[in-house]
Amino acid sequence: MKSNRLIAAAAAGMAFTAAPAYAVDAETAYILNTFSFLVNGALVMFMAAGFAMLEAGLVRSKNTATICLKNIAIYAIAGIMFYILGYNLMYMDVTGYIGSVMPWSADDAAALAETGANFEAGYSASSDWFFQMVFVATAASIVSGTVAERIKLWPFLIFTTVLTAVIYPIQGSWTWGGGWLSEMGFADFAGSSIVHSVGGWAALTGALILGARKGKYGANGSVHPIPGANLPLATLGTFILWLGWFGFNGGSVLALGSAGDAISMANVFANTNMAAAGGVVSAMILTQVIYKKVDLSMALNGAIAGLVSITAGPDTPTLGSAILIGMVGGAIIVFAVPLLDKLKIDDVVGAIPAHLMCGIWGTMAVPLTNADASFVTQFIGVAGIGAFVIVASTIVWLALKFTIGIRADEEDEAAGLDKAELGLEAYPEFGRGAHSI
Repeated sequence: MKSNRLIAAAAAGMAFTAAPAYAVDAETAYILNTFSFLVNGALVMFMAAGFAMLEAGLVRSKNTATICLKNIAIYAIAGIMFYILGYNLMYMDVTGYIGSVMPWSADDAAALAETGANFEAGYSASSDWFFQMVFVATAASIVSGTVAERIKLWPFLIFTTVLTAVIYPIQGSWTWGGGWLSEMGFADFAGSSIVHSVGGWAALTGALILGARKGKYGANGSVHPIPGANLPLATLGTFILWLGWFGFNGGSVLALGSAGDAISMANVFANTNMAAAGGVVSAMILTQVIYKKVDLSMALNGAIAGLVSITAGPDTPTLGSAILIGMVGGAIIVFAVPLLDKLKIDDVVGAIPAHLMCGIWGTMAVPLTNADASFVTQFIGVAGIGAFVIVASTIVWLALKFTIGIRADEEDEAAGLDKAELGLEAYPEFGRGAHSI
């Protein structure tokens, strides 16, 4: 079975150059394309470590082990559910709004058939499945940080199961599966909306239904900051995410079988890098101007904001345009984080501004550098994906709330979810004093 993402990308004007010169033979192209999917997919998989470290650094130490467990569980669940249901729902026999309901299976036999090799597919089916699977894991990781420190473990993992098996694949089929948004010409190269805004919308609905952490907001509207336990760890997580994003965007060129493909991938890498740089600098300058001090957590989220902002269209900007797109993303972070606090929406790691708001900005910015894209079509895509994910996520969150419950009780929240949910501590020696050897 062959993913329709290649066809959908070309139809939306997102990926390929037509019949490039210096193309290699079919078998070599097959090998190079497969290699690209596997290596870039491995980079995207490493983003799971980035999310884990970023979130572990921005929560309090009493919740660190729980957030780490959630992140490794998210990746495992995403893989299993994308195999059982998600991939085919997203890519197989899509008829406008949804694909087929059946487990995925590889169809690489023709490539090495005894009667003669057939490399028309262009790449190994398993390499494509792996590359698509790590994207759905990224979408699910976004939710974890927002609802951290007060959500129960198993209800959260049940939500993750539904998100990766059903919600993400259905909306993904509309563009990358060749569905109705693809037919309209909606352009989202690597997923500012399809991946990041989906995680952001799911996180926003979860935060609203779950409520804020105890002590975060005062009765008079005051905001009480709750600092993270380990900013060096959060910084490491950000650098890991920055590195992994080269696979996220670069691999979405979806080919490496010609000089033209190699040039396209190099351009995407460069634009991705510079957008992140723009986001960091923008966030630093604005926090210095507004607060008279540079905020490290804002700078870290500025990098992510720039990366999310360029993800919808990293193939068409110049380096200068990529920097500006990233800088707008960094500005969104600086202004959106305090806005959420005014609305009493408790987002522990700033995922809603970075992934949802910057995902929307990045998607709407595509026509600024891509003449084939339309602002109207981009808006329809943003609104359609948002409406679907809001409704679907709300149904799942409320079903969990009124059945098994989603909120940890006050005593467990105060003590920390590590002890309440896992019966252990991430840093057990901190509270015990020094031990003699």
